[in-house]
Amino acid sequence: MTKHVSATPKLSDVLAGEAATMARRLLGSYLERTFGDTVARVKIVETEAYDESDVASHSYKGRSTRTQVMFMDAGHLYVYFTYGKHYCCNIVVGPRDYGAAVLIRAVEPISGIEQLTSNRPGHTERDLTNGPAKLCEALAITSQFNGHNLHYSPLKLLLATELEDSHIAQTSRIGLSQGKDTPWRFYVKGNPYISKP
Repeated sequence: MTKHVSATPKLSDVLAGEAATMARRLLGSYLERTFGDTVARVKIVETEAYDESDVASHSYKGRSTRTQVMFMDAGHLYVYFTYGKHYCCNIVVGPRDYGAAVLIRAVEPISGIEQLTSNRPGHTERDLTNGPAKLCEALAITSQFNGHNLHYSPLKLLLATELEDSHIAQTSRIGLSQGKDTPWRFYVKGNPYISKP
């Protein structure tokens, strides 16, 4: 008798929903970063949603050289440079040709912590990855990953079981001048690695 094994679902299928819904869906899932023989794994514990209907989104004014990745299939990485010194990473969500992405605001280190610490010397414990720029530095995510397909090494997205609503907090987003009241920030309640309570 042939044993049937379910194929791993495509990220473009699972993450094809609205940005806010996908920002919640990504909580509890993992990013896996390969550094040579070392594999570091972190758990996503805080996210923010952005889409082209949102004045705070990079895609609000349409497709451009900078934002074209946001219009790709869900499951790609959109990386941008900010304040002249920091990278931030976003996971593209929604249908193709609709500019939407989820900013990864904070992650919890699970494995490969020595490697993450060496990438952010002088920082340990909760300060290692509790912010969007911090986690990019710890995972060595730069512009080379802009447009990267998260099905593949050296950076993969591993979807976990969707968290129950009772474990998720929802608030307004942080550090915005426009759209700051939109309640599209989500985080795992009680997690010590979120960027701001």
